[in-house]
Amino acid sequence: MNNVLRSAAPSWLSVLGLTLAVQAQAMEMPDTFQVHGFMSQALILTDHNDFFGPSSRDTGSLEYTELGLNASFRPRSNVLVAAQVLARQAGDMQQLNEPELDYGVLDYQFFTDSDANAGIQLGRFKNPLGLYNQTRDVAATRPSILLPQSIYFDRTRQPALSADGVMLYSEAFLNNGSVRFQFGMGSPRLDDQSEVSALGADSYGEFSGRTSYIGQVRYEHGGGEFVLALTYADVNAEFDSRGVRPGLGDFSFQPWLLSFQYNLENWSFTTEYAIRNIQTKGFVSPYNYDVTGESWYVQLSRRLGSDWQWLLRYDSLVTDIDDRSGKEFARTSGQPAFTRYAKDWTTGIQWQPYGRFMVSTELHHIEGTGWLPYQDRAELMSQKKYWNLLLFQVSYFF
Repeated sequence: MNNVLRSAAPSWLSVLGLTLAVQAQAMEMPDTFQVHGFMSQALILTDHNDFFGPSSRDTGSLEYTELGLNASFRPRSNVLVAAQVLARQAGDMQQLNEPELDYGVLDYQFFTDSDANAGIQLGRFKNPLGLYNQTRDVAATRPSILLPQSIYFDRTRQPALSADGVMLYSEAFLNNGSVRFQFGMGSPRLDDQSEVSALGADSYGEFSGRTSYIGQVRYEHGGGEFVLALTYADVNAEFDSRGVRPGLGDFSFQPWLLSFQYNLENWSFTTEYAIRNIQTKGFVSPYNYDVTGESWYVQLSRRLGSDWQWLLRYDSLVTDIDDRSGKEFARTSGQPAFTRYAKDWTTGIQWQPYGRFMVSTELHHIEGTGWLPYQDRAELMSQKKYWNLLLFQVSYFF
Protein backbone atom coordinates (compact mmCIF):
# COMPACT_ATOMS: atom_id res chain seq x y z
CA MET A 1 0.00 0.00 0.00
CA ASN A 2 2.78 2.45 0.87
CA ASN A 3 4.49 1.78 -2.46
CA VAL A 4 1.23 2.59 -4.24
CA LEU A 5 0.94 5.85 -2.34
CA ARG A 6 4.54 6.77 -3.07
CA SER A 7 4.11 6.18 -6.78
CA ALA A 8 0.77 7.96 -6.92
CA ALA A 9 1.84 11.10 -5.10
CA PRO A 10 4.35 12.42 -7.68
CA SER A 11 1.70 11.91 -10.39
CA TRP A 12 -0.79 13.83 -8.28
CA LEU A 13 1.69 16.68 -7.83
CA SER A 14 2.51 16.76 -11.54
CA VAL A 15 -1.16 16.90 -12.48
CA LEU A 16 -1.77 19.68 -9.95
CA GLY A 17 1.24 21.63 -11.20
CA LEU A 18 0.12 21.28 -14.83
CA THR A 19 -3.43 22.32 -13.88
CA LEU A 20 -2.15 25.45 -12.13
CA ALA A 21 0.01 26.37 -15.09
CA VAL A 22 -2.85 25.89 -17.59
CA GLN A 23 -5.26 27.87 -15.43
CA ALA A 24 -2.69 30.64 -15.02
CA GLN A 25 -2.30 30.90 -18.79
CA ALA A 26 -6.07 30.80 -19.35
CA MET A 27 -6.66 33.51 -16.76
CA GLU A 28 -3.74 35.59 -18.10
CA MET A 29 -2.10 35.68 -14.71
CA PRO A 30 0.52 38.40 -14.20
CA ASP A 31 4.22 37.84 -14.76
CA THR A 32 4.65 37.50 -11.00
CA PHE A 33 2.88 34.11 -10.99
CA GLN A 34 5.27 31.33 -9.91
CA VAL A 35 4.95 27.60 -9.25
CA HIS A 36 7.62 25.59 -7.44
CA GLY A 37 7.81 22.18 -5.82
CA PHE A 38 10.01 19.62 -4.13
CA MET A 39 10.27 15.88 -3.61
CA SER A 40 12.33 14.03 -0.99
CA GLN A 41 12.66 10.34 -0.19
CA ALA A 42 14.65 8.92 2.72
CA LEU A 43 15.85 5.52 3.84
CA ILE A 44 16.07 5.17 7.64
CA LEU A 45 17.97 2.50 9.56
CA THR A 46 18.22 2.07 13.34
CA ASP A 47 19.76 -0.63 15.49
CA HIS A 48 17.01 -0.14 18.11
CA ASN A 49 13.81 1.92 18.37
CA ASP A 50 11.71 2.42 15.22
CA PHE A 51 11.69 5.93 13.78
CA PHE A 52 9.27 6.80 10.95
CA GLY A 53 8.32 3.21 10.21
CA PRO A 54 10.02 -0.17 10.85
CA SER A 55 13.54 1.27 10.72
CA SER A 56 15.02 -1.36 13.06
CA ARG A 57 14.31 -4.17 10.59
CA ASP A 58 17.12 -5.33 8.31
CA THR A 59 15.76 -3.48 5.28
CA GLY A 60 15.08 -0.24 7.18
CA SER A 61 12.15 2.09 6.53
CA LEU A 62 11.18 4.09 3.45
CA GLU A 63 8.31 5.76 5.28
CA TYR A 64 9.77 9.27 5.22
CA THR A 65 8.65 11.11 2.08
CA GLU A 66 8.01 14.81 1.49
CA LEU A 67 6.18 16.18 -1.56
CA GLY A 68 5.24 19.83 -1.89
CA LEU A 69 3.83 22.22 -4.46
CA ASN A 70 3.56 25.97 -3.95
CA ALA A 71 2.26 28.87 -6.00
CA SER A 72 2.32 32.63 -5.57
CA PHE A 73 1.44 35.78 -7.45
CA ARG A 74 1.13 39.53 -6.89
CA PRO A 75 -2.17 41.05 -8.02
CA ARG A 76 -0.65 44.38 -6.91
CA SER A 77 2.91 45.38 -6.09
CA ASN A 78 2.17 45.42 -2.33
CA VAL A 79 -0.11 42.33 -2.23
CA LEU A 80 1.10 38.73 -2.32
CA VAL A 81 -1.09 35.62 -2.50
CA ALA A 82 0.84 32.44 -1.68
CA ALA A 83 0.00 28.85 -0.75
CA GLN A 84 1.64 25.45 -0.49
CA VAL A 85 0.13 21.96 -0.50
CA LEU A 86 2.16 19.30 1.27
CA ALA A 87 1.90 15.50 1.18
CA ARG A 88 4.10 13.81 3.76
CA GLN A 89 4.72 10.27 4.93
CA ALA A 90 6.24 10.07 8.40
CA GLY A 91 5.70 6.56 9.68
CA ASP A 92 2.23 6.26 11.22
CA MET A 93 1.99 9.97 12.05
CA GLN A 94 1.24 11.21 8.51
CA GLN A 95 0.20 9.54 5.26
CA LEU A 96 0.83 10.56 1.65
CA ASN A 97 -2.84 10.17 0.76
CA GLU A 98 -3.71 12.92 3.27
CA PRO A 99 -2.31 16.10 1.65
CA GLU A 100 -2.73 19.30 3.64
CA LEU A 101 -2.58 23.02 3.17
CA ASP A 102 0.86 23.75 4.59
CA TYR A 103 0.35 27.50 4.38
CA GLY A 104 -1.96 29.86 2.54
CA VAL A 105 -1.77 33.61 3.08
CA LEU A 106 -2.88 36.93 1.74
CA ASP A 107 0.03 39.26 2.45
CA TYR A 108 -0.66 43.00 2.34
CA GLN A 109 2.31 45.33 2.81
CA PHE A 110 0.63 48.56 3.87
CA PHE A 111 3.82 50.57 4.39
CA THR A 112 7.14 50.63 2.59
CA ASP A 113 9.98 53.04 1.97
CA SER A 114 13.77 52.86 1.70
CA ASP A 115 14.23 52.47 5.48
CA ALA A 116 11.41 50.16 6.58
CA ASN A 117 8.29 48.19 5.68
CA ALA A 118 5.28 46.78 7.50
CA GLY A 119 2.52 44.40 6.56
CA ILE A 120 -0.08 41.86 7.59
CA GLN A 121 -0.69 38.23 6.65
CA LEU A 122 -4.14 36.64 6.81
CA GLY A 123 -4.78 32.91 6.59
CA ARG A 124 -2.61 29.95 7.52
CA PHE A 125 0.80 31.40 8.31
CA LYS A 126 4.10 29.70 9.16
CA ASN A 127 5.12 30.24 12.78
CA PRO A 128 8.33 32.30 13.14
CA LEU A 129 9.85 29.81 15.57
CA GLY A 130 13.64 29.89 15.75
CA LEU A 131 15.83 29.92 12.65
CA TYR A 132 14.41 27.05 10.61
CA ASN A 133 10.70 26.55 11.27
CA GLN A 134 9.32 28.74 8.48
CA THR A 135 11.35 26.87 5.84
CA ARG A 136 11.64 23.42 7.44
CA ASP A 137 9.59 21.59 4.76
CA VAL A 138 12.16 22.00 1.98
CA ALA A 139 15.24 19.78 2.28
CA ALA A 140 17.47 22.39 0.59
CA THR A 141 16.78 24.90 3.39
CA ARG A 142 17.68 22.47 6.20
CA PRO A 143 21.27 21.99 7.38
CA SER A 144 20.57 18.27 7.84
CA ILE A 145 17.92 15.67 6.99
CA LEU A 146 16.50 15.98 10.50
CA LEU A 147 16.49 19.33 12.22
CA PRO A 148 17.64 19.36 15.88
CA GLN A 149 14.83 17.42 17.52
CA SER A 150 15.20 19.15 20.87
CA ILE A 151 13.86 22.35 19.26
CA TYR A 152 12.06 21.27 16.08
CA PHE A 153 10.13 18.24 17.31
CA ASP A 154 8.79 15.99 14.58
CA ARG A 155 6.46 14.28 17.03
CA THR A 156 4.68 17.61 17.70
CA ARG A 157 5.41 19.07 14.27
CA GLN A 158 1.91 20.19 13.28
CA PRO A 159 1.13 22.64 16.12
CA ALA A 160 4.65 24.09 15.85
CA LEU A 161 4.56 24.46 12.07
CA SER A 162 1.70 26.87 11.38
CA ALA A 163 -1.47 28.48 12.70
CA ASP A 164 -4.73 29.88 11.30
CA GLY A 165 -5.13 33.56 12.00
CA VAL A 166 -3.31 36.83 11.42
CA MET A 167 0.34 37.85 11.57
CA LEU A 168 1.80 41.35 11.63
CA TYR A 169 5.37 42.02 10.55
CA SER A 170 7.72 44.95 10.24
CA GLU A 171 11.32 45.32 9.11
CA ALA A 172 13.74 48.22 9.59
CA PHE A 173 16.91 48.55 7.48
CA LEU A 174 19.97 49.82 9.35
CA ASN A 175 23.39 50.96 8.12
CA ASN A 176 24.81 47.43 8.16
CA GLY A 177 21.93 45.19 9.08
CA SER A 178 18.20 44.82 9.57
CA VAL A 179 15.71 44.18 12.37
CA ARG A 180 12.55 42.17 11.68
CA PHE A 181 9.60 41.83 14.05
CA GLN A 182 6.76 39.31 13.65
CA PHE A 183 3.69 38.80 15.83
CA GLY A 184 1.04 36.18 15.12
CA MET A 185 -2.32 35.41 16.71
CA GLY A 186 -4.50 32.47 15.78
CA SER A 187 -5.57 28.90 16.41
CA PRO A 188 -2.89 26.17 16.53
CA ARG A 189 -3.29 23.03 14.43
CA LEU A 190 -3.46 19.90 16.57
CA ASP A 191 -3.46 16.22 15.60
CA ASP A 192 -3.50 12.74 17.15
CA GLN A 193 0.24 12.90 17.84
CA SER A 194 -0.34 16.03 19.94
CA GLU A 195 -2.67 13.97 22.14
CA VAL A 196 -0.09 11.18 22.46
CA SER A 197 2.63 13.64 23.46
CA ALA A 198 0.45 15.44 26.02
CA LEU A 199 -1.53 12.55 27.50
CA GLY A 200 0.23 9.34 26.45
CA ALA A 201 -2.39 7.99 23.99
CA ASP A 202 -4.60 9.15 21.11
CA SER A 203 -7.77 7.34 22.18
CA TYR A 204 -8.94 9.59 25.03
CA GLY A 205 -10.61 12.36 23.04
CA GLU A 206 -9.65 15.33 20.94
CA PHE A 207 -7.74 18.58 21.35
CA SER A 208 -9.06 21.81 19.84
CA GLY A 209 -6.96 24.92 19.57
CA ARG A 210 -7.68 28.11 21.47
CA THR A 211 -6.38 31.59 20.75
CA SER A 212 -2.58 31.45 20.83
CA TYR A 213 0.25 33.89 20.21
CA ILE A 214 3.77 33.89 18.84
CA GLY A 215 6.30 36.69 18.43
CA GLN A 216 9.86 36.99 17.20
CA VAL A 217 12.41 39.77 16.92
CA ARG A 218 15.35 39.00 14.62
CA TYR A 219 18.50 40.97 13.86
CA GLU A 220 20.76 40.25 10.88
CA HIS A 221 24.12 41.94 10.53
CA GLY A 222 26.27 42.34 7.46
CA GLY A 223 23.91 40.62 5.05
CA GLY A 224 23.62 37.56 7.29
CA GLU A 225 27.16 37.44 8.70
CA PHE A 226 25.51 36.87 12.03
CA VAL A 227 21.89 36.40 13.02
CA LEU A 228 20.35 36.83 16.47
CA ALA A 229 16.69 36.07 17.24
CA LEU A 230 14.40 35.80 20.25
CA THR A 231 11.09 33.93 20.00
CA TYR A 232 8.23 33.57 22.49
CA ALA A 233 5.00 31.61 22.06
CA ASP A 234 1.87 31.01 24.13
CA VAL A 235 0.07 27.96 22.71
CA ASN A 236 -3.30 27.00 24.18
CA ALA A 237 -5.78 24.17 23.63
CA GLU A 238 -8.72 22.50 25.33
CA PHE A 239 -9.45 18.79 25.47
CA ASP A 240 -12.81 17.13 24.84
CA SER A 241 -12.66 13.79 26.67
CA ARG A 242 -14.63 10.78 25.45
CA GLY A 243 -14.94 9.41 28.98
CA VAL A 244 -14.36 10.15 32.64
CA ARG A 245 -10.61 9.78 32.18
CA PRO A 246 -8.68 11.95 31.64
CA GLY A 247 -11.62 14.38 31.81
CA LEU A 248 -12.12 17.85 30.37
CA GLY A 249 -9.00 19.92 30.67
CA ASP A 250 -6.73 22.59 29.24
CA PHE A 251 -3.24 22.48 27.76
CA SER A 252 -0.74 25.32 27.50
CA PHE A 253 2.81 25.55 26.17
CA GLN A 254 5.09 28.58 26.58
CA PRO A 255 8.59 28.39 25.07
CA TRP A 256 11.29 31.06 25.06
CA LEU A 257 13.85 30.46 22.32
CA LEU A 258 17.14 32.29 21.78
CA SER A 259 18.87 31.72 18.42
CA PHE A 260 22.32 32.68 17.16
CA GLN A 261 24.17 32.01 13.92
CA TYR A 262 27.60 33.20 12.74
CA ASN A 263 28.54 32.74 9.07
CA LEU A 264 31.94 32.95 7.41
CA GLU A 265 32.83 32.13 3.82
CA ASN A 266 33.13 28.38 4.43
CA TRP A 267 32.08 27.92 8.06
CA SER A 268 28.80 28.38 9.93
CA PHE A 269 28.25 28.12 13.67
CA THR A 270 24.65 27.85 14.93
CA THR A 271 23.21 27.44 18.40
CA GLU A 272 19.72 27.71 19.87
CA TYR A 273 18.56 27.48 23.48
CA ALA A 274 14.97 27.06 24.69
CA ILE A 275 13.15 26.98 28.01
CA ARG A 276 9.76 25.29 27.60
CA ASN A 277 6.93 25.35 30.17
CA ILE A 278 4.12 22.82 29.65
CA GLN A 279 0.98 22.69 31.77
CA THR A 280 -2.17 20.61 31.82
CA LYS A 281 -4.97 21.38 34.26
CA GLY A 282 -8.58 20.38 34.87
CA PHE A 283 -7.94 16.67 34.24
CA VAL A 284 -8.24 13.84 36.72
CA SER A 285 -5.06 12.49 38.34
CA PRO A 286 -2.42 11.70 37.05
CA TYR A 287 -2.93 13.75 33.88
CA ASN A 288 -2.29 17.17 35.41
CA TYR A 289 1.31 18.37 35.39
CA ASP A 290 3.39 21.53 35.26
CA VAL A 291 6.95 21.00 34.04
CA THR A 292 9.66 23.20 32.58
CA GLY A 293 11.97 21.63 30.02
CA GLU A 294 15.26 22.69 28.47
CA SER A 295 16.47 22.29 24.89
CA TRP A 296 19.69 23.36 23.20
CA TYR A 297 22.11 22.44 20.48
CA VAL A 298 25.43 23.58 19.02
CA GLN A 299 26.10 23.00 15.34
CA LEU A 300 29.12 23.48 13.10
CA SER A 301 28.96 23.21 9.31
CA ARG A 302 31.72 23.43 6.74
CA ARG A 303 31.28 24.08 3.02
CA LEU A 304 33.64 21.81 1.10
CA GLY A 305 33.69 23.55 -2.25
CA SER A 306 30.52 24.49 -4.13
CA ASP A 307 28.88 21.04 -4.02
CA TRP A 308 29.56 19.55 -0.59
CA GLN A 309 28.74 20.48 2.99
CA TRP A 310 29.68 18.70 6.24
CA LEU A 311 27.91 19.07 9.58
CA LEU A 312 28.64 18.20 13.21
CA ARG A 313 26.06 18.78 15.96
CA TYR A 314 25.36 18.01 19.61
CA ASP A 315 21.68 18.23 20.59
CA SER A 316 20.30 18.02 24.16
CA LEU A 317 16.74 17.70 25.46
CA VAL A 318 15.50 17.54 29.06
CA THR A 319 11.75 17.24 29.65
CA ASP A 320 11.85 18.44 33.28
CA ILE A 321 14.75 20.52 34.59
CA ASP A 322 13.82 19.50 38.15
CA ASP A 323 14.24 15.83 37.19
CA ARG A 324 16.96 15.85 34.54
CA SER A 325 17.75 12.14 34.75
CA GLY A 326 14.06 11.14 34.73
CA LYS A 327 14.52 8.98 37.85
CA GLU A 328 11.69 10.59 39.82
CA PHE A 329 9.37 10.26 36.80
CA ALA A 330 10.32 6.59 36.49
CA ARG A 331 9.62 6.01 40.20
CA THR A 332 6.10 7.48 40.03
CA SER A 333 5.06 6.35 36.54
CA GLY A 334 6.80 3.02 36.04
CA GLN A 335 8.10 4.21 32.68
CA PRO A 336 11.81 4.24 31.74
CA ALA A 337 13.76 7.25 33.00
CA PHE A 338 15.49 7.70 29.62
CA THR A 339 12.18 8.61 27.96
CA ARG A 340 12.51 12.03 29.65
CA TYR A 341 15.72 13.16 27.95
CA ALA A 342 17.81 12.74 24.80
CA LYS A 343 21.48 13.42 23.99
CA ASP A 344 22.21 13.26 20.27
CA TRP A 345 25.57 13.44 18.45
CA THR A 346 25.06 13.96 14.71
CA THR A 347 27.37 14.16 11.72
CA GLY A 348 26.31 14.37 8.10
CA ILE A 349 27.20 15.20 4.51
CA GLN A 350 25.19 16.96 1.81
CA TRP A 351 26.08 16.79 -1.89
CA GLN A 352 24.33 19.10 -4.35
CA PRO A 353 25.84 18.47 -7.81
CA TYR A 354 23.43 20.97 -9.34
CA GLY A 355 20.79 23.34 -8.05
CA ARG A 356 17.79 21.05 -8.35
CA PHE A 357 19.15 17.82 -6.91
CA MET A 358 20.66 16.93 -3.53
CA VAL A 359 21.87 13.74 -1.84
CA SER A 360 22.27 13.67 1.95
CA THR A 361 23.33 11.22 4.61
CA GLU A 362 23.74 11.54 8.37
CA LEU A 363 24.47 9.41 11.42
CA HIS A 364 23.08 9.95 14.93
CA HIS A 365 24.35 8.36 18.15
CA ILE A 366 21.67 8.90 20.79
CA GLU A 367 21.19 8.33 24.50
CA GLY A 368 17.55 8.57 25.56
CA THR A 369 14.26 8.76 23.68
CA GLY A 370 12.85 12.08 24.87
CA TRP A 371 11.90 13.21 21.33
CA LEU A 372 11.23 9.81 19.74
CA PRO A 373 7.62 9.49 18.45
CA TYR A 374 5.52 6.64 19.85
CA GLN A 375 1.91 5.54 19.54
CA ASP A 376 1.08 3.89 22.90
CA ARG A 377 2.50 2.86 26.25
CA ALA A 378 3.52 -0.59 24.99
CA GLU A 379 5.78 0.97 22.34
CA LEU A 380 7.17 3.39 24.91
CA MET A 381 8.05 0.57 27.30
CA SER A 382 9.91 -1.34 24.59
CA GLN A 383 12.31 1.50 23.73
CA LYS A 384 16.07 1.16 24.30
CA LYS A 385 18.24 3.76 26.04
CA TYR A 386 21.16 3.76 23.58
CA TRP A 387 20.51 3.66 19.85
CA ASN A 388 21.94 4.70 16.49
CA LEU A 389 20.09 6.29 13.58
CA LEU A 390 21.35 6.35 9.98
CA LEU A 391 19.53 8.26 7.22
CA PHE A 392 19.98 8.61 3.46
CA GLN A 393 17.88 11.06 1.46
CA VAL A 394 17.57 12.19 -2.16
CA SER A 395 15.77 15.45 -2.94
CA TYR A 396 14.65 17.20 -6.11
CA PHE A 397 13.43 20.81 -6.45
CA PHE A 398 11.68 22.54 -9.30
